[in-house]
Amino acid sequence: MDYGIALPNFPAGASPEGLEAAAEVAERLDWSGLWTTDHVIVNRASTAEYGRIFEAILTLAWVGARHPKVKLGTSVIVVPQRNAVLLAKELASLDVLSGGRVIAGVGVGWNEKEFANLGAADRFHVRGAYLDETIRLWRHLWAGSGEPFRGQFHELEDYVFEPLPSQGAGLPIWVGGGSDAACRRAGTLGDGWHSSALGPPSYAKRVPKVLAAAQAAGHPAPVLTARVRVRLDETSGEGYAMRGKPEQVAAEVRAFADAGATMLVLAFGVTDAAGVVAAAERFAREVAPLV
Repeated sequence: MDYGIALPNFPAGASPEGLEAAAEVAERLDWSGLWTTDHVIVNRASTAEYGRIFEAILTLAWVGARHPKVKLGTSVIVVPQRNAVLLAKELASLDVLSGGRVIAGVGVGWNEKEFANLGAADRFHVRGAYLDETIRLWRHLWAGSGEPFRGQFHELEDYVFEPLPSQGAGLPIWVGGGSDAACRRAGTLGDGWHSSALGPPSYAKRVPKVLAAAQAAGHPAPVLTARVRVRLDETSGEGYAMRGKPEQVAAEVRAFADAGATMLVLAFGVTDAAGVVAAAERFAREVAPLV
């Protein structure tokens, strides 16, 4: 199993020191990537979770410049609440500046009030269609095409798009979510499926949907990945997490592998530098050897 770390770019307590420590320990442990979470301006009811959050792409640029051996991914960026062309430019620029290390994890989002706060309220109920079109638009732009693009939300006629990503139109796009629509999107449009908040049994039930969608579309089977919370020594809590003693957490990792997952993004739930380093090092020392 390959591992990445969910950078502590949120919530309260998030700091440059914590981000740097998380990036340093992941690179030192030879984990494959650094991943950021995306929210911009949530409503007050979501303050505890996302009231303080460093912007996802800018954070990757900062840590990526300091740590050149790891991939840089979004887990996941909420595409429909952003301008798709500007986002294509940001991702392409980051890919060039980082030497081709970007993975674009994408999702449709869930916070309707945040969409409204960003002036994108009209997109909330068509956010799936917006993401589908955006993926096609990105491939069009990143391939270097100067041909017109006409869709439901975007019409490009006379334009130049440079620089192209170092990875070109093959810059990996991993689709997040666990709905039937997300599974179909991952299979037909994505290079990977990137779940969150799903335990191994629920994950395993969705894998055939992803693979069937890819096969029906004549698309290569996407890489199967997941973002998971890790809570060593915790016996209970809200939502899914890999909890318990190291042996129990290792069994969860093996269950993900049995379902087809090849990479897990680990979210330790701590923001302070010492805490995130201790959590990552303990996982590497006590859990990974048991997998």
